[in-house]
Amino acid sequence: MPRKPAEKAEAAHSRPPAAERSPIVSSAHLVSPRSAEMSEFEFGLIVAGNAFNRWIAHCMSAAGLKDLTPLDVLVLHHVTHRARDKRLADICFIMNVEDTHLINYSLKKLQNLGVVGSSKNGKEVTYASTESGRAYVKRYREIRESCLIDAMNADDGLNRDIGELARLLRVLSGMYDQAARAAASL
Repeated sequence: MPRKPAEKAEAAHSRPPAAERSPIVSSAHLVSPRSAEMSEFEFGLIVAGNAFNRWIAHCMSAAGLKDLTPLDVLVLHHVTHRARDKRLADICFIMNVEDTHLINYSLKKLQNLGVVGSSKNGKEVTYASTESGRAYVKRYREIRESCLIDAMNADDGLNRDIGELARLLRVLSGMYDQAARAAASL
């Protein structure tokens, strides 16, 4: 008989530490005796990241915008966010992307598709989604509700867990950024 979501969560929290079982990792040679869980997290992040990228590209394709990369989709969503014009530097900062040329390439691609427009205010160029872009984003949201949110069938407990996971991902993002700075200085 399948377990209820609360039972699954309780079972997950009562699992023995990774050191007492075989951790599920992609690089066993990196497993630290001080935190095998970090290697498990990294493998989960790789798998989830790839699944998320595949999902957003397919969702946007179903919404009618074909052949966009996951970064293109994320840039379109961010440019649409809160209906405010965005500068390239701000988009890169919020998305935590160092290589401005990657975002710039996506913006040009989205402009050529007519879903993002640009305007010049003095020396600054800002970007905003067009009416067409907002329509695709609206359709994306409808598909997301239908295919992802409905399938999750999340209750209050699962939504709390997802919120906590989001918080932990932001914390780990800061830790990885600091570790990258430390490694760059070696």
